[in-house]
Amino acid sequence: MKNYPPEFKADAVALYESRPEATIRSVAADLGIHPETLRNWVRAAGASRPRGRRTQEPTQPPAPLEAENAALRKKVRELEEEREILRKAAKYFAGETRW
Repeated sequence: MKNYPPEFKADAVALYESRPEATIRSVAADLGIHPETLRNWVRAAGASRPRGRRTQEPTQPPAPLEAENAALRKKVRELEEEREILRKAAKYFAGETRW
């Protein structure tokens, strides 16, 4: 059984939480870990995804450019977080292969 650093576990759970469209299986595949391992980390962290709407609908819909900017900012945050987790995973696994 592999031992993963606590930072890696926390980052993996955070990645899962930040991607509402992703499944545990897809996030685990991205990180190169078994889906049950990630599922156990998510359960242990007590993590849950928001269900339903958190806020009320705005009285006026945002302008198309504002909506696009918000979507792009969200995507940038997700990609930066994924990159950081993958960087840490690569560093961890690179150290594991040295004899």
